[in-house]
Amino acid sequence: MYETLLEPTPEATERPLTVRTLYPIEPSKDSRWEPFVRKHPRGSVFHSRAWLEALARTYGYEPVGYTTSAPGEPLQNGAVFCRVESRLTGRRLVSLPFSDHCDLLVSAPGDLQVFAEGLERERQMENWRYIEIRPLHATEMANGLGRSSATYSFHQLDLRPDLETLLGNCHRSSTQRKIQRAQREGLAYTEGSDQTFLDDFYRLLVLTRRRHHLPPQPKSWYRNLMESFGRDLKIRLALKDGRPVAGMLTLRYKDTLVYKNGGSDSRFHNLGAMHLLYWESIRDAKNLGLRTFDLGRSDVEQAGLIKFKSRWGAQQMTLTYTRFAMAGESRHIFDQNGRGWKMRMLRQAFGVTPRRLLPMVGNLLYKHAG
Repeated sequence: MYETLLEPTPEATERPLTVRTLYPIEPSKDSRWEPFVRKHPRGSVFHSRAWLEALARTYGYEPVGYTTSAPGEPLQNGAVFCRVESRLTGRRLVSLPFSDHCDLLVSAPGDLQVFAEGLERERQMENWRYIEIRPLHATEMANGLGRSSATYSFHQLDLRPDLETLLGNCHRSSTQRKIQRAQREGLAYTEGSDQTFLDDFYRLLVLTRRRHHLPPQPKSWYRNLMESFGRDLKIRLALKDGRPVAGMLTLRYKDTLVYKNGGSDSRFHNLGAMHLLYWESIRDAKNLGLRTFDLGRSDVEQAGLIKFKSRWGAQQMTLTYTRFAMAGESRHIFDQNGRGWKMRMLRQAFGVTPRRLLPMVGNLLYKHAG
């Protein structure tokens, strides 16, 4: 529990100073957390108990939350983090590992200051290397720590227009024609969430990650997501003559469909298989009455991927991740930008790693990379 002394405004100098308290909570166990996230307009799949459970089961990350609401009171605000403890990359507090975005669910400026000062004390007491936040919406936190930042591109598609309008908003010569090409080539679409679908999806994911000189996340991560999300997770496959040639994994939460990962066999790229999967996902989301398709984060250097997402008529935004730390403690070799020299060396090594060994490398490394 952390207390912050808030100074009165000039217009209220006669009022006494107010002491605000920041309480730690366990979001995976606190019965108030999930209803609060579902009600909050910025609550996302990455705040959800299902996501936190999958992180804990796969990587051993302990989730912790903070709020100014006292125990037993309804939650008025909240922030969720994971404790990442690694002998290789150090101890840190991250909101949240492997999550494209995770807003601090705090509205009042005064409350945000309580969070900023309380988290600074948390870093000092626990000797974290740094605290990292990954908000979807710009968040300014004032504290005595130094800061570094990284930027990404983010896309989301407004699903409220009808299907004909959504298709018309897509780039004609690439997106629309690729969907038509997939249909002409007789590609079949199927979806599910059992072990067979997972095996096919993961094979395609490994192929794609190797092309990008990166190992895949452990297969157990996707299995745990399947178990945690149940029917709200779908693995979508495009098949050519019965053979899976592209796959993607989506999560449904509240009124949003979230694209999380995808993979494909490059020998069939010209058939429009991935375009077919995106279009079928949009059709499915419309049938479910969803309002937003979250297309996820892209590195700013991935110009081709950014163009691909923009051509669906999606809105492009900038994500800014911020790390708060003492000087010299804000970076590590698994910097998710992949721009540091150590990460470039790792990418080169991954590029020549035999495909069958890449999952093993992922199992060893990803728990240190959160």
